[in-house]
Amino acid sequence: MKNSIYLIAAISLITISCKPKFKIEDPSFGEMNPSSYVALGGSSTSGYSDGAYHLDGQENSYVAILAKQFEEVAATSFNQPLASATGINLDGNSRLIMGYKTDCKGVNSLSPVRVAINGDNTILGANIYSSGPFNNIGVPDLDITKINTPGYGNSASGTGNYNEFYSRMASDEVNGTILGDALTQNPTFFTVRLGEQDILTYASSGGTKSMPATNGAAGTGFDGSLDEVLSVMSGTGSKGVIATIPDVTNFPFFNTIPFDGLVLDASQVTTLNAVFNGTGVSFQVGKNPFIMLDPNSPPSFVRQMLPGEKILLSIPLDSVKCLGMGTINPFSDKYVLTLEEIDSIQTKTNEYNTIIRQQAGNYGIAVVDLAEFYSSLKAGTVYNGISLSTEFVSGGAFSLDGLNLNPRGQSMVANKFLEAINKTFNANIPFASSIKYPGIIFP
Repeated sequence: MKNSIYLIAAISLITISCKPKFKIEDPSFGEMNPSSYVALGGSSTSGYSDGAYHLDGQENSYVAILAKQFEEVAATSFNQPLASATGINLDGNSRLIMGYKTDCKGVNSLSPVRVAINGDNTILGANIYSSGPFNNIGVPDLDITKINTPGYGNSASGTGNYNEFYSRMASDEVNGTILGDALTQNPTFFTVRLGEQDILTYASSGGTKSMPATNGAAGTGFDGSLDEVLSVMSGTGSKGVIATIPDVTNFPFFNTIPFDGLVLDASQVTTLNAVFNGTGVSFQVGKNPFIMLDPNSPPSFVRQMLPGEKILLSIPLDSVKCLGMGTINPFSDKYVLTLEEIDSIQTKTNEYNTIIRQQAGNYGIAVVDLAEFYSSLKAGTVYNGISLSTEFVSGGAFSLDGLNLNPRGQSMVANKFLEAINKTFNANIPFASSIKYPGIIFP
């Protein structure tokens, strides 16, 4: 009996002594100092989501979430040019929510709807810099070549040279610049997400707008403009992180409506074949490609869409369902991305990303590979048991505009930034709990 007791005690001692010892690191900023954190970027940085600039999007932007995680280490502050819950976009519309609406055929279904008849015009109606300066200088629809151009907040500068979203937060609407406003805060840390907005502006217009030249001086080309930003921001001695640009053609905005989503019965086929007789276009029972305008397709200058071409989510669906849009009224270019336009987007994205990585190396700035992160969403990923993808609404990562992430997706982007920060600057900043941030909210 005594020997048995000794044996049990010995085994217990061995078991205790073999337990692994985990060293829990205390939270720390390592070699970076976020006491004056400034965020530069476009719509995604500003918190634009659900088709508008609004309070919930701002408070759940990836930069706001980053700032919250900094608070887990030490007290910091992060001031934003907050809007209202209703929000607004440049078309005067309010933010989108999930709700029920009736289409032109009388079918009532769950769909994105506007939270109010009109957007909140007071958001863009007055300058609020008296509540600043602002740490979040993310500007919806930002053109990188205008980031250091005086008068970008001045309506007298004219279309293309004036941004209403910057005007409301500018230190000086007539002479101020976005980069200048960033510097007035003596930043100790900064994040940069530039170039993506320029590509999205082109893509979401169906290729009817332009992208900045890859090469050119500041104010003209992407490389010169980005170099100016990184030179000025890092010149103060502050640490920084810059993001690569994802392939935006994978976003839900461009992949929700199939190119061959025109489903016809025998009677419709007979009618349309008669209408398009002699144009080289023909139809069959079942699925068919939609019809689009194409100046390079004489003599009718219309053609059927090709596999791989994309219909934009901005298409007026009631016109497709009830007014023959996409058939007898072919899609115009602003609602379609052709194969050539898609190739231009992907080529420009690769060129911009090469410059981003090169310049980050030149200035000792950390890089977060958002191109890889968004690619994982396209393939489908699981986070803490939650499946996420680029599917519109059901994918759980994008907001209802199909272009910007929802709070859950934003928190995951914040964590990608934190990975880069912790690794590059020997920091130990806790990650955000993405499951605490909502995805799409259903009624």
